[in-house]
Amino acid sequence: MGDKSPAGPTVGLFVTCLVDLFRPKVGFASVKLLEAAGCRVRVPRAQTCCGQPAYNSGDNDHSRAIARGVIEAFEGVDYLVAPSGSCAGMIRAHYPDLFADDPEMHLKAGALAQRSYELVSFLTDVMDMPLEAIDARFDGAVTYHDSCSGLRELEIKQQPRKLLSAVENIRLTELPSAEICCGFGGTFCVKYPDISNKMVGDKAKDVVDTGADALLAGDLGCLMNMAGKLKREEAPVRVYHVAEVLADMADGPGIGETEAAQVQAMHEAGRE
Repeated sequence: MGDKSPAGPTVGLFVTCLVDLFRPKVGFASVKLLEAAGCRVRVPRAQTCCGQPAYNSGDNDHSRAIARGVIEAFEGVDYLVAPSGSCAGMIRAHYPDLFADDPEMHLKAGALAQRSYELVSFLTDVMDMPLEAIDARFDGAVTYHDSCSGLRELEIKQQPRKLLSAVENIRLTELPSAEICCGFGGTFCVKYPDISNKMVGDKAKDVVDTGADALLAGDLGCLMNMAGKLKREEAPVRVYHVAEVLADMADGPGIGETEAAQVQAMHEAGRE
C-alpha cells in the first residue's frame, strides 16, 4: 500500500505545560485540527516549558537554558505550533532577544521564531484552512475572550471567529470586555492577588451578562483562571479551549468541571 500520510508541512506541536498537566484534550484537539488542515504532526518528547515564567521574572539565565532545549527539540520540523498565544508569543517575540550576545544561537532562535505560530493563527494565516474542513457542532451560545499575548503580540482577533463561524449550530455573542485582561498574567496573579481577583471578577460578570452557555479562549492559563472564578461564583457557564470546539471535542465536562458538576450546572440552568 502507498503512503497515505498528508502531503503538507511537518508541524511540531508544542503542547505547553498547562495543556500537558491539566487539559491534555486540548493537545489531541490540536492534532485533529492540524491533520484536518493537511499537516503531518509530530510531538517532540524532549519539549519542556517555553521559559516565559522565568523570563517574566527577570531570570534570563534559566530562560535561555529552556529556550535552547526548545530550539533543539523543534529543529527538524517545518513549523512549531502551540495552542497558546502566550507560549507562541514568547517564542516568536522574545527568543531572539534572549540570545542577542550569541550570534549562532541568535540565528537559530530567529529561525524558530519565524516558523512558530499559535494554533488558530497557523490554521488560518498559514494553511488557509477551508471552513468546510471544520467538522464540528456546538449546540448553544458562546462568548470569546481574547488573551493578551495572542491579541497584542500575535494580532490574533478574527482568526478564531472565522473558524468558529463554520461550527454547526453555534451562536457567538461578543464579550464587551473581550480585549481586557482576565487578571491571570502568569505570575501577576500570585504577586498581586487582590488586583487579579478584581479583574477576573469583572470578567466573570461580563461573561454571565452575555447569557452565553460557554466561554471560549485560546490560552489555557486564562481559561483556568476564568473557569475558577465562574465556578466559585456558581455561574452556569462551561469553559472550553477554542480548539476543543473546533475539533468537535467539547461534549464533555468543561475546564474545571467533573461530569457530576456539569450535569448539576446544566440542571440548575434548566438545560437538561
